[in-house]
Amino acid sequence: MTTFVAAIAFLVLGFGLGRLHRGLSSNQGEAAVRRLLSTHFESASYHLLNNVTLPVDDGTTQIDHILVSRFGVFVIETKHYKGWLFANSGPKWTQVLFGKHYKFQNPILQNTKHVRAVSKLLDFVEPSAVRSLVVFTGDGVFKSQRPDGVLALSEVTPFFANFNEEVLSENRVQFCVGRLECTRRRLSRQTDIEHVEYLTRKFGPVD
Repeated sequence: MTTFVAAIAFLVLGFGLGRLHRGLSSNQGEAAVRRLLSTHFESASYHLLNNVTLPVDDGTTQIDHILVSRFGVFVIETKHYKGWLFANSGPKWTQVLFGKHYKFQNPILQNTKHVRAVSKLLDFVEPSAVRSLVVFTGDGVFKSQRPDGVLALSEVTPFFANFNEEVLSENRVQFCVGRLECTRRRLSRQTDIEHVEYLTRKFGPVD
């Protein structure tokens, strides 16, 4: 194993261990959201894309879910946390688990970048039609005020019921799906490594 490959493997392993140490299981949370969206929004009016990696100016950005519909394009960030959760407007939120404090990226700011990437790609769609949603799964409890646009899993279906005004034609919906599918990076280990490298450049080593 070369030094470079070993370094990348360490980054990937450290990234995974850090998330596990903070009580995060992204695969579990993403699977729960994917099941819910697939079950309740399976009509021809909705198109669900999962684990979408898009190129951005300085690297790539990974989006958990994009739900494309006549009622808008919903960019969804999923978090799976236990313990007590404290939100604020800064770059980091806090999880308290078994008396220990752990920091994690503010998912609203994180998803803002995702929304910008999707809006830039879908330049024929009004920016107001590309909407951000953060979904928390797991049994984490917010001990601070939960910000707008952050939902528990049980609140997702009622949330979408509020959107009944058509903002995209069926043709525009198909254009959105086609452009996203043509632009997204192919799922591979190399894609994950490149994204970890980007996160390390931007935020420093992951705990």
